Order: sequence, then structure tokens, then C-alpha cells
Amino acid sequence: MTLTTARTLSSAHIRPPAVAGAFYPAVAGELKSAVRHYLERAKTEIGAHDGPAPKAIIAPHAGYIYSGLTAAAAYNALAPAKAMIKRVVILGPCHRVGVKGLALPSATAFRTPLGDVPVDRDAAAMIQRLPQVQVFDATHADDHAIEVHLPFLQEVLDNFSIVPLIVGEASVDEVVEVLRILWGGPETLILISSDLSHYLPYSDAQASDDGARRAIEQLSAADLGEEQACGRHSIRPLLTLAHEKGLSAVTADVRNSGDTAGDKSRVVGYGSWLFFAGAEPDSATAGIGGETRAMLGSHGAELLKFGAHAITAKLNGAAKLDVRLDSFPKVLSENRACFVTLEKEGKLRGCIGSVQAHQPLIADVAENACRAAFQDPRFSPLAWDELKASHISMHLSVLSPQVPMHYTSEADLVSQLRPGIDGVVLTDQGKRGVFLPVVWGSLPEPDKFFRKLKLKAGLAEDHWSGSVRAWRYTTEGVSSDDLPDAAEFWVVGPTG
Repeated sequence: MTLTTARTLSSAHIRPPAVAGAFYPAVAGELKSAVRHYLERAKTEIGAHDGPAPKAIIAPHAGYIYSGLTAAAAYNALAPAKAMIKRVVILGPCHRVGVKGLALPSATAFRTPLGDVPVDRDAAAMIQRLPQVQVFDATHADDHAIEVHLPFLQEVLDNFSIVPLIVGEASVDEVVEVLRILWGGPETLILISSDLSHYLPYSDAQASDDGARRAIEQLSAADLGEEQACGRHSIRPLLTLAHEKGLSAVTADVRNSGDTAGDKSRVVGYGSWLFFAGAEPDSATAGIGGETRAMLGSHGAELLKFGAHAITAKLNGAAKLDVRLDSFPKVLSENRACFVTLEKEGKLRGCIGSVQAHQPLIADVAENACRAAFQDPRFSPLAWDELKASHISMHLSVLSPQVPMHYTSEADLVSQLRPGIDGVVLTDQGKRGVFLPVVWGSLPEPDKFFRKLKLKAGLAEDHWSGSVRAWRYTTEGVSSDDLPDAAEFWVVGPTG
């Protein structure tokens, strides 16, 4: 292994492209068209992310015809922060010349057919004092792990610089120390460059790559195998730090060369992931939490009071409440699904809701409030005397869209559940069970949670079959107990 001693970042030169014309087009116009093609195709085939930008991403580094679509699925997610992100810390594995620790280049910029990308030399100087970091141009000269990402970044971001690091023989702690120093705020993106399994038969690659997916989604560095990702020496530290900082990982895409531009006899796997601050349920629901929290912050009291108005109108003999949508803010007229829970002196008094969005939220609240009060088979219908004599509170939970879960066994499914975060819908044999995330409060262990969900669905506690289907979702909620006029909640209702 060739090593050099560390030296200061004093030489001013540009690192020329090494794989232009091989991994991606060498002509600027063709390259820009190719990058835009993959970005647009990813939006159509994989889906567009419309929530907040991730703090970190993992993306593949093969030739664009093989992994460009999977990489684009991650890069599309950066759009909300295209003007915010000013520094991209890129960690790639060593393909050409071995290195001990982490290697910076002496270059002041990396060149692509789309222009020059400056190296953030101030940031590089911050980590160069560490014994595991050195300047070693030989390992950067012909390696593609960093270079192939730059045209995507040039297309999706405005003005940015990079901290390019080739990661060789380095421990998790050594890489974590570097990431801590460079972590920064929303102006800094962490980018891990990695492919997945290498040269396995198609079905074996799928199994290996699915194992990597589970390890990354669960932020489990220990469960990422030695042969599951060439960038494992960077992924494991990111997972360790993400767990410590409360980030969550969302899979953007997983496929292999047999799905894109190669045969299925010996394939290479590719995956892309997004890491968000706070709990993000899935790519299909990313951003739903902040949006719903904001809506409930502005209109939660109005929704709760209209639910109470629906119940008292029913108690007064109204056959059906007339919901005039033009009397409410437009956001409450959008189709959303909700659950309404009633509690009497702190104990459950009724809970019914919608799993799928099928009507305007304001109408769903009114309907489910009445169903929770009068149609929950576990309780007798609510009466005026009970309402006046007891403290009855109303809790509203607004659901995100459901996301299908992918698993190979019951144990695999259970291992993916996130206590306190996931609501789950389970179906099999024409039966269905639904648990809200609040159920984790009484069933904090995933095994027990899932067994009780099967019982709720009318299935045996030990039931399992190949036809079991599960979806997960998240909720945001608001309670009448938190309202300023909680004591008058049942006697004050909105008009409309």
C-alpha cells in the first residue's frame, strides 16, 4: 500500500476529470441532458420528494447507465435546499490506490465538463490536524467515487464547494470524528458514495441488497455486512452518528445492474437513501409531519370544536350535520384521513377513524367524532347526562398516507417497526386490523404490538402466512385538553 505523509493544502491546481466519456458523457451539453434525463425519469418512475431536504444522502457511483436513476432519486430530494446548501462533504471508497485513514486532495477544485467545483480548503484544514487524515493525491487521481456525483450536484444546487475524502482503512470512530467536525448546519450536506453488492447472481444480489436496506433504515451499523456495500467504511459511521443525532433514514431506491443496463448473471447493486432530522416515515410520506403540524397549529382548535359541534348537534336530534366547505379554510377541505378518540376521566370512551383519505378533513372529523361517540361497539352511545357530568376530552389524529412495508418473514416485518412512530394496518384472509401510533404507549415491545394487532384483526396471535400485507403511517395530533378554553369545550362550538 502506498502512503504519504500529510502536508499542507498549499498547491493550487485543478483535479481533471478521470472518467468523463466512460462513466458519463464528456461533452457538456450531452452531460447536462443526461443528468436532467435521470432526474426527470426518477420523478416519474420512483416519485418526487416534496418535503424538507435531507441532511445526508447515500448515492451510488457507477456509470450513469447503470446507477444514474438510483442516484437521481436522492438528488431530486435536494431541490428544496438548492440555494441553502453551500458545502458538500463527500466520502467515497478507495478503488485505485490504497490509503490508510482518510485522504484529502491538494487540488483547489475538481473539474467536470460542466465546470469547476471548488474545494472548501478552510473546512479541509479543520480536519487535516487529525492523525487519520492526510493529503494523498494518488488515491484521488483516477478514482471515480467522488467525481461521478459532481455533475448531479452541479445541476441540482446553486453555488457550493466540496470536501472530497477518499476513505480507506479507517475505523468507525475515526470517520465519526471527521464527520462531527464537518457536520455543520443546513448549509452542509453529507454525501456517502457507495454501491451495494458486487458480481452476485441476480436473486442473490437482491437478498444481499435488501439486507443492506434494512440495516440502513434501522441505523444499524453492526448489521451492515462486509460484502454488502463498498462504502461500508463511510456508511457505518454515518449510521452511528445519525442514530446519535436523532436522524431517520428513508430508502429512495434500490435496484441493480440487471434492472438497468446489464444481464442478470453477475450484477452490481445500487441504493440511495435520505437522512432527515427527526422521524420521517418514508419517501412517500416525507414532509407530511411538518405540514400537518403547521396545519393543526393553525386550525386544530377549529377542527376539534367542529367535531364537538357535530356530537352535540346529534344529541340535539339533528339527523345529519350539514358541512358547508366554503365556511372553512381551504386546507380543511382537502381530503385527509383522521381518527377521533374520546376519553372519559382519562380512560378510553370511544375511538373510530378513517384509514384512507376519502373526503374533506373537516367532514371526516365531524363523521368520526359522531361515530366515536355513538357507534363504537365497545361502549354505549354517549348521552347528554354523561357529557355534562364527566370530563370528556377529544383527541384528533391526522394520518399520513400509508406506505406498504416490504419483508421476507414475520420477524423481518417486526424488526422494521418503529416504536412510538409507526401506525400499522394489517390485512389477511379478508380481515383487517389497525393500530394508531399511540398504542405503543401500552404495547412498547414490537413483538407484543404485532401479536395484539393480529388479534384485533380477528386472526390468531401466532398467525402468519405469505398473504399477510402490512402498511405503516404516522400521525400528528391535537387534544381538547390543550385548548385555552378546554373547560368550555363542549358548550362552545363554531358556526357553519
